[in-house]
Amino acid sequence: MSLAAGNRSADHETEAVGLAAGKLSAGAVAGVVLAAGASRRLGSAKQMVRLGEQTLLERAVGVAVEAGLRPVYVVVAQGAEWSVSVGEKLSALGERVVMVVNREAEEGMASSIRAGVAAVGGGSARVGGVVILACDQPAVTAEHLRRLMAGGDAVVSSGYAGRKGVPAYFPAQVFEELLRLRGDVGARELLREAQTVELEGGELDVDTVEDLELAVQRYGRRLAEGAKRC
Repeated sequence: MSLAAGNRSADHETEAVGLAAGKLSAGAVAGVVLAAGASRRLGSAKQMVRLGEQTLLERAVGVAVEAGLRPVYVVVAQGAEWSVSVGEKLSALGERVVMVVNREAEEGMASSIRAGVAAVGGGSARVGGVVILACDQPAVTAEHLRRLMAGGDAVVSSGYAGRKGVPAYFPAQVFEELLRLRGDVGARELLREAQTVELEGGELDVDTVEDLELAVQRYGRRLAEGAKRC
């Protein structure tokens, strides 16, 4: 695999797979898949956990691409051993997928959001907005992401279990606010007044062995059957 590497900021190293920045348009919506978590409670890299025929990360990226997000930036932690094999697989998607290395992953989710948004282009007008999603929510579908993408100039969050969260759409107007986030609370404050698209089952994210068992029970067979049809 040939990776063209370039620095987008002093804090983040971006590795691009065949991306031509000039091809982005102001009306496009990019995707940022957060995959830099340490998976401490699960005990192994959740990104590599298989659900059906795919790993959680492969499925998240595939759903983002299917939804029409372009490019899809995959944020991984610096030094993550599994990221090499993932990069090789994702390179098959060509310019639609960009690997972003987060050197500050220990800080928490905010650092990965900053890394992804910085790669998208910060406050530039190259894209109209970005959908930020985690790699560990098996309930997310391409259709759900498309509904979020229709937000225009409004922030739109997913709704589940009585709260708002990711996946969420952020218009370019709030990129600067996303770049100022710190810590492990994500974009919670920006989502307080957001419009909401309900996501059934969105509260399930794979953080523990018990979560994984529940995810396999709910989605494993369905996802495997879907992969065979593709």
